[in-house]
Amino acid sequence: MSELILQSIWCVVPVYNNGGTVKNVALGCREHLARVLVVDDGSMDVDVAALFVDTDIEVLRHSENRGKGAALLSALEYIRQRGGQWMVCVDADGQHNPDDLPTFFPMLGKEPASIGIGARDFSGENIPGGSRFGRKFSNFWIKLECGASVSDSQSGFRAYPVELLSQMKLRGNRYDFEVEVLTKAVWQGLSIEEVPISVYYPPKEERISHFDQWRDNVRLTGRHTLLVGRRLLPWPHKKLVKQGETDWKNLLLHPRKFLAMLLKENSSPVELGVAAAVGVLLATLPLIACHTIAILYVSTKLNLNRLLAVNVQHFCAPPFVPLACIWLGFYLRNGSWIGREELRNMASNLPQHFLDWLVGSLVLAPVLAIIAGLLVFYIAGAVRRKGVQNYG
Repeated sequence: MSELILQSIWCVVPVYNNGGTVKNVALGCREHLARVLVVDDGSMDVDVAALFVDTDIEVLRHSENRGKGAALLSALEYIRQRGGQWMVCVDADGQHNPDDLPTFFPMLGKEPASIGIGARDFSGENIPGGSRFGRKFSNFWIKLECGASVSDSQSGFRAYPVELLSQMKLRGNRYDFEVEVLTKAVWQGLSIEEVPISVYYPPKEERISHFDQWRDNVRLTGRHTLLVGRRLLPWPHKKLVKQGETDWKNLLLHPRKFLAMLLKENSSPVELGVAAAVGVLLATLPLIACHTIAILYVSTKLNLNRLLAVNVQHFCAPPFVPLACIWLGFYLRNGSWIGREELRNMASNLPQHFLDWLVGSLVLAPVLAIIAGLLVFYIAGAVRRKGVQNYG
């Protein structure tokens, strides 16, 4: 990589109460890059600036703790004003190895419209079970929101293009920043590139984490909910980078190729389970003559398997599921069960029971969706495991 490109890369180390490790991390980064910025997000354990008085490492301080996302946004503006092109972020707790920085350099020279993620190797010791689950859960949400298949969406070892990131409207100030920025980047035309990195987790009794299991998980859930909601809205996202579009004309002229694409798209057990759940959920609601359109729209927006989502609706076809919704809705509205005679003449009285149908479906739809999703998930998982065994 040319010296000019290296000079345009800044390494950012956000820190909050990691006084025992931040200096070694920052000095390790300085061995690979000339420009290192430590963002002290209101640390109270040490005077972070004093740790670096005898170095050329720059320190930016928040007077109070504002969150990791806020620290990264402050660094972004600082670097942008100084003409930096890339911001590579490394956690201050020693989890990331600064010697992995050069693995990002080839990508930075070739992919100017990408976000680079260091995919952590979780085969080592002391990897928390919560981190393993959290990574898989976050990866699923990212796939749902923007369609990107990412193996480690929770890794904080990242490379951001400064100019493009500065043009994005980002609202997350804490850990939710790291999921929001990935989803919105893909929406706006950026790609995500991953490089393998090592990771170090100390024994549990020595581990320092500022992730609050309750508050931060609530923030993350809220952020994912907002992103999914925005994804379902019909108007397009502003593009910062032009992308190639799917050649729908060619696919429609070659139905076998089109069918193969539909069969293979988003076909992991989890993705198939969610597709089945969404199909059943919408098929149970009284969207008269609009079920297929609604299911196609939502499954396309959420990057689900459209073929499964559309076809699973047949299990909710009249008369059984609509009658069950009306039967339950009538009871919830009136406190008594619908009479046999009225139930027998339901077809002719259906418009009078639309509200019963709606009320009942709001209760029954989530239940049936969960059942369908779990069934498909377990069946798809069993089929996949059997296929792997047979192949082996």
